Amino acid sequence: MNLNLDPTFGPNANQIAFEAFTFNGGEPHIKIKSDIPKNQEVVIYHRINSFNDLGLLLVATDALKHMGVKDIALFLPYLPGARQDRLMVAGEPLTVKVYTQLINAQHYSSVSLFDPHSEVGPALLDNCVAINNHTFIQRVCEQIEKDAFLISPDGGALKKIYKLAAYLQDYHVVECSKSRDVKTGQLTGFKVYADTLENKSCLVVDDICDGGGTFIGLAERLKEKQAGKLYLAVSHGIFSKGFDTLLKHYDKIFVTNAVRDVQHPKVIQINLLDLN
Repeated sequence: MNLNLDPTFGPNANQIAFEAFTFNGGEPHIKIKSDIPKNQEVVIYHRINSFNDLGLLLVATDALKHMGVKDIALFLPYLPGARQDRLMVAGEPLTVKVYTQLINAQHYSSVSLFDPHSEVGPALLDNCVAINNHTFIQRVCEQIEKDAFLISPDGGALKKIYKLAAYLQDYHVVECSKSRDVKTGQLTGFKVYADTLENKSCLVVDDICDGGGTFIGLAERLKEKQAGKLYLAVSHGIFSKGFDTLLKHYDKIFVTNAVRDVQHPKVIQINLLDLN
């Protein structure tokens, strides 16, 4: 059976009925209305966009346990705090560990993540199943020019993009880099390691788009190297500054629904549950 804590995310079949709300004091609460056999596996589907969303997950898990459910799995496509996976400046938390400790305390039979930001999150999670972005990007490649270059935006994406290229076959990888001030977060020094991009289409692939600064700065350098059409494919679309500036540089943006649902004529969203 499936417990879709986010009503717009999760499979349609075998759904568990529930009512969720927040008390006046700010505490999340849930009432599960379906009868669940004690030997029945339950898979919780959830998208966490706030700490209160995490609270709903925790109280829902506790409610299931009090009903006698012993086998609970979690499908959590985007791991919050995943980008804060190392201590760079004194006084900061290791946020990914805060989230993973709370999740581990629930003793899920498995925790499935989609395209984790780094190897740190999966390593900290018990019974973690990390799902790569290969099928997602394959679906994207079916909708753009066949001779497009795959663009790795920075060194952190290199390992994953070469594995992706091996899976897709016949796609050339172009390496890029940038510099970030760890105190201010300012991005500078974008570089594209190619003499010319031969007016070919370029698909920039990454796991997360937040404000989009990386992709805007990179697009300017790609055009200087004679790039053709630019496309952006990200697994986790936060898009905190919207789409307008990004779409001045990119012909189309491709994204999954791992974080939230989006609607824009030039943004193509692919449902994670449709990817086999």
